[in-house]
Formats: sequence, structure tokens, C-alpha cells
Amino acid sequence: MGNDVPKTLGSSNCFIYKRLPINVSKLEQYLVSRIPGFKTPLEIKQFIYGQSNPTYFLIDANKKNYVLRKKPPGKLLDKTAHAIEREFKVLDALSRNTDVPVPKVYVLCEDNEILGTPFFVMEYLKGRIFEDVLFSSLPIEERRKCWYSAIDSLAKLHSVNYKSIGLENYGKPSGFYSRQIRSLPKISEKQAATMDDEGNKVGPLPRLNEMMQWFKNNEIADDTSIIHGDFKVFHPTEPRVIGILDWELSTIGHPLSDLSNLLMNFFVKDIPDSPILGLRDVKNLSIPSANELIQVYCEKSGRQYPIPNFEFAIAFTFFRTAVILQGIAARIARNQASSEKAKKYANLFKDTSLMGFEIIDRTIKSKL
Repeated sequence: MGNDVPKTLGSSNCFIYKRLPINVSKLEQYLVSRIPGFKTPLEIKQFIYGQSNPTYFLIDANKKNYVLRKKPPGKLLDKTAHAIEREFKVLDALSRNTDVPVPKVYVLCEDNEILGTPFFVMEYLKGRIFEDVLFSSLPIEERRKCWYSAIDSLAKLHSVNYKSIGLENYGKPSGFYSRQIRSLPKISEKQAATMDDEGNKVGPLPRLNEMMQWFKNNEIADDTSIIHGDFKVFHPTEPRVIGILDWELSTIGHPLSDLSNLLMNFFVKDIPDSPILGLRDVKNLSIPSANELIQVYCEKSGRQYPIPNFEFAIAFTFFRTAVILQGIAARIARNQASSEKAKKYANLFKDTSLMGFEIIDRTIKSKL
């Protein structure tokens, strides 16, 4: 993430010019029968966010705002992807039973006759989306408060007893890292073998086998909570989180995976012309340090500080991110992604993997 002016959800710069088609008449009839006080006619716009699951801004005749998320049109290649039903389930459980900042959900529709694919409607949160981890557009004190609020939201989420709110089947109750240690190298090897039209292979992650052996030998102690992946909406004027959105990739997993994902930029070295802002070598930051944020997280979540073997979680985040970036490179090779932004991300997969290995090397040397 780089420097950017925050976007306010609902403002003109949050919508695409031409939205995907929706049967407005059927949707109006359905919502009138399901949401108390809902009144037609309905105005619909599509957000630039949520392109995996198309996301729409709804305004009814009472000028009340809603958000609709649906599966994309057409036949889905992966039946487990675009899990709208899972998103509704976790949001419903959290909004009714916890103080985790999430929007209220109104209705889940699994009837394909209405909009062609399942969808749900939830509360609209008017707030700001920051793509800049430094919060550069804000006064310094507010930048710090935004980070503290983000950490507080994550600690609240990880402190939820997911079984007690009906989410015991939301994911596997153990072995989060062990499963990924087994599966991600296989995915990476397939991606590495992908060839472009000229016969050039994407190529492997550097030192992959060595890295995987270290992960197997140094795996962090198992733990479980609801994990999210991180997409937060901040109050329109105040430095605090008012909602955690985009739950498509959420599951039951290791809480330190979430924390390391949130703090990854602090461990990234800056690469010229990179779309990812590296903070590792930046001095005199106007935001709290990674160590300060980890300490606050531990206080809020009741976890031991310093966190034992946290280097594993950070290094693994780099490895997983490298696999994701390598996947973008594979899609480019297959002519399935061509934007300049995608190419910039794809070119980083080897550097990202090596940054993870630098953490491993430093950890090994510190124990000698």
C-alpha cells in the first residue's frame, strides 16, 4: 500500500461507471417482503471494492442506505469460492453477540431466481477507507489513534469464543499452519511451472525447500480464533474503526496469522517502484512501531508479551504473500491478467520470498 487520499464509502469515487446488471424489479419485490420499512423505488450503484463478490450501494425511497453483496454471475469454477453464505453467517453471529465492529445484516437470499446467484443485504456504514498505512492525510496524533483502533478491533475479534456464538463449524479447530505448510508448496510448484506464450516459466520461489524445512522444524504453538484478513472502515471524522468488512476469506485459524498480516509493512524493505510500502528501513515514523503495536495487542487480547516465536508468523506471512504474488505472475503468463498494477505485484514474488528468508536467517543467527 502506498500514499493515498482516503475514500469515503458512498462518495462518487467509490463507484464504478457501469455496474453489472441486476433485475431491479425482482430485487425490489423481494426486499419489500423481507426488510421492515423498506420502500421502493430503488436506486443502485456498484462499489469499486468487492470485485470478487460484486458489492452494491442501495438507496430506497426513504433515502435509507443499504449494501448488497452477491456471488458473481455465471458458473463458478470453485464451489467453495465467493462464499456469500459464510460471510452472512459470521456477520450475523458477530453483530448479534459481540462488540466486534461489524455491520448488521438484514437478509440472506439463496434463491437464484431473484438475482441469478445468492446475495445478502447489510447495514451501510458511512466511513473512510485508507489505502495508506501511514495515514499521511491525517494529523500525527490521529494517525497513531487509527493504528491503535485497528489493533483493538483485531484483539476484540480474536477474543471472541467462536463456539459460543454458533461458529464452531466455521473452520477447522486446529492445525492452521500445518495444513498450509503441506498445501502451499504444492500450489507454488504448479505456479512455477506455468509457461507464457514464448515458453518461459514463471519460476520457483527461491530457497523454497529450505524455507519449508525451517517452518516444519519451528512451527508456532497451535491456537485458534476467528481470523479475517483485514479490511477496515474508519469513522468519517474520528480516528477509530467502525466496521470490519469483506469477510470472504475469513475462517477459524491462527490469530497470529491475522496480526502478522496487519503488521507486514513494518517488516518490508522498500523496493523502488513497488506498490507495497516498505517501512522496515524508515526512521522516525509518525505511527506506532510494530513492537509497540504488538505490545498493545497482547495487552488487549491477554496474550504473553513478547510473543514467543513471533518470527515464524511474520516469515510465514512473507512466504504466503509470495505464493499469492507468484499466482498473479502465473495468471499473467496465461494471459488472464494484464494490468500494469498486476504486473508490478507479480514482479515482487521472489523479493518477497527472500525478505521472509532474511527473517529466518536472522532468527537462526540469533540462536547461535
